[in-house]
Amino acid sequence: MTLGMFVFGMDTLPYQSLLRSSEWRHGGQERHMAREANQFLGPGPEAVTITGLLVPEVAGDFGSFETLRAMADTGDDHPLMDGIGRVLGDFVILRLEEEHRQILAGGLPRQAGFTIELKRVS
Repeated sequence: MTLGMFVFGMDTLPYQSLLRSSEWRHGGQERHMAREANQFLGPGPEAVTITGLLVPEVAGDFGSFETLRAMADTGDDHPLMDGIGRVLGDFVILRLEEEHRQILAGGLPRQAGFTIELKRVS
């Protein structure tokens, strides 16, 4: 999977799950003695949540978090493409969480769980 020029992989951030949420909007109008009249208004919000576990001894790099933060700091949208080449749309980074686990002497984590929330903008 890629987000712009950032490639999720064994040498950057290997992700374990992707949750994609899509909505469609329908407007309703009350009617006397009848069911509500509905009209399709078009697509609604779409979001993607990517979660994974970074284990630098096996795969991944802590510097990938800083790369994603720098991308988010620009406020730019980036195309999201899955592993089989489907472009899912242009997304902005809303949130990046990292959880350091199994801390070694000196404060170095052996693992870091992460969650990235994206919002579709086009």
